[in-house]
Amino acid sequence: MNDLETLEPSSLKGALEALLLVSSDPVSASALGSALGITPGEAASLLAELKVEYEEANRGFQLREVAGGWRLFTHPAFHDQVESFVMSWDTQKLSQAALETLAVIAYHQPVTREMVKGIRGVNSDGVISSLVDKGLVREMGRDPQRGQAIIYGTTTTFLEKFGLRSIRDLPDLEQFAPDEQTRQFIRERLSGRSISSTLEEATEELDEERDLMEPDAESEDDDLYIIGNASDDYDD
Repeated sequence: MNDLETLEPSSLKGALEALLLVSSDPVSASALGSALGITPGEAASLLAELKVEYEEANRGFQLREVAGGWRLFTHPAFHDQVESFVMSWDTQKLSQAALETLAVIAYHQPVTREMVKGIRGVNSDGVISSLVDKGLVREMGRDPQRGQAIIYGTTTTFLEKFGLRSIRDLPDLEQFAPDEQTRQFIRERLSGRSISSTLEEATEELDEERDLMEPDAESEDDDLYIIGNASDDYDD
């Protein structure tokens, strides 16, 4: 049996608090009880006591039972202070790797970690996690065609920080390219295709695109097709 069974209730409560602090998702009373060597009922009873204790002491955090488990939350009474503190985090001083990764996600969303890696050529898992922590990137769901891999997109905070109304306002990257070959390179990297076209082929493709675009003046944003369907209904 687990040695923690011999602990006093107050010590068990401390152990429960420690487990809750390191848990990023709601944890069931059954799982917490198993970790501490007590029954689910005993764990649920101690959790309920902690909940009341926090409320009576007017602590800055609360213990709530949500989604089939227990989790610590900041107290709603301090929402404004928490929001101000979080929004003051410096999200402008991003590393080069973070800027590159953020650009890939912004222009190519929804995108998986593997897709970002394929475009940047290096593992970007840590950078993506950092961007999520900063509130610039969020999980949008899972891609059933890629083994339920998490797909990512930008957030409202990203739009606010970069002064954009929506991702449709992202600048056309091709305007910064010095020549046709570089513009084609940008297209292929953002579309996920291999860089295999010759300069002659690229020129022919660009001419065809111009011919198609000339009759329709409203298609001036077509170069941002890389954003895909996500940009049609997703403004955050």
